[in-house]
Amino acid sequence: MLIPVILSGGSGTRLWPVSREAFPKPFMKLGSQLSLLQRTLQRALPLAEGQRAAIVTNREYFFKTREEIDTLPAAQGQRIMQLLEPVGRNTAPAIAIAALWAQAQSPQAVLLVLPADHLIPDEAAFQAAAREAAALAARGSIVLFGIQPTTPETGFGYIETGAAIEGSPALAVKRFIEKPDSARAVQFLAAGNFVWNSGMFCFGAATILEALRRHAPEVLAGAQAAWEAAQATASAEKLLIDAQAFAACPDISIDYAVMERADNVTVLPSSFRWSDIGSWKAVSEQLEADADGNTTLGETMLVGARNTHIQSEDRLVAAVGVDNLLVVDTPDALLVASKDASQQVKEIVGRLKSRGHEAARLHRTVSRPWGTYTVLQEGPRFKIKRIEVKPKQALSLQMHHHRSEHWVVVSGTARVTCDERNFLVAANESTYIPIGTKHRLENPGVVDLVMIEVQCGDYLGEDDIVRFDDVYGR
Repeated sequence: MLIPVILSGGSGTRLWPVSREAFPKPFMKLGSQLSLLQRTLQRALPLAEGQRAAIVTNREYFFKTREEIDTLPAAQGQRIMQLLEPVGRNTAPAIAIAALWAQAQSPQAVLLVLPADHLIPDEAAFQAAAREAAALAARGSIVLFGIQPTTPETGFGYIETGAAIEGSPALAVKRFIEKPDSARAVQFLAAGNFVWNSGMFCFGAATILEALRRHAPEVLAGAQAAWEAAQATASAEKLLIDAQAFAACPDISIDYAVMERADNVTVLPSSFRWSDIGSWKAVSEQLEADADGNTTLGETMLVGARNTHIQSEDRLVAAVGVDNLLVVDTPDALLVASKDASQQVKEIVGRLKSRGHEAARLHRTVSRPWGTYTVLQEGPRFKIKRIEVKPKQALSLQMHHHRSEHWVVVSGTARVTCDERNFLVAANESTYIPIGTKHRLENPGVVDLVMIEVQCGDYLGEDDIVRFDDVYGR
């Protein structure tokens, strides 16, 4: 049984300001109608045998991930389990948990492990390679997908390949090489026996668990403890990995834990187009350029610009006489960088985090299980939000110590709980929630509820919430 396992973690700091801690790279759309996670599911799910797949992600992303699944036509009718990490511990513990889950589905399970944030336009070529890899994995091999290099790329790890494996298109692995400098990358490309390490794998559940037992027993022990402790939380769509046991797992990648140590590792050279979308420069390379080498997303205007990438979400961005720039505009943050420094964007995120700046974590529009809120304006003692609540959804029953709230319904109908009162507020009507009042907002209708909230008070942080009841278990 072939089971796709999607690793949907990481904050994608090199793709700030679109990728943020609370809205990481897998949820980015990059000019498509589908997010990177949805595109990964779309190309992987046709390979799923028994209509089973899994996504390993953080608990914080459960509701957003479920929304991504529910709105993807290719996922309808599929049984997709979310294995929810309490904290990121790198790929080896994540894969160990996924293998234990897959083995519980079938002792002969074969895992196709895919990062959620890769871009592979030719789905048919990928699927053909995946089937070849699955056949090798069923015979006991640990298979890596190696991408035939087209340029002397310094941003990827490399695999030096050896002799052909008899009766298969796979090659032996001679050695792994970390990201090289430019001179070595040129040598690797010229040599012809080096491939990019894609971070995609295929192996039997029993095979990888045995490899972990031999080469990284502490990873397997921690994963087994976390898996066993989590069984009481399991449902048809999610499993909450035990926090204490999982935190004890070593923070190590599957490459270091197994791939560089095991003797049954093979590499399947693949020629389909592939990108790990690791920087804004990589994003620009996926788009069709104009005669001057410029790429754009959103409403833009360029005069005398060359080799420049501009992306705008909700307003016109114009550039005049610039060269080799990256310009990424979002409602609350603007990035301007040289293409040659695209890998350094992560340093901006590090500095924002050190200062406690919200732009490292949140967008101006924030997704919640019940809908979204957008901060329209804020200043001393006030904040104005646009709140959108999906049909039949409700916010938690809550109270604030430091702020009052004024609600004006723009469209739809709100059901409001305010202390002991329960009443409806229609479009073009309003209500007031005093400080210290227990309250709840619900959408009883079949269309979205849209309202404007004006907060007033001494402290307007999102952590000034005391929850008494919440249908989402927060």
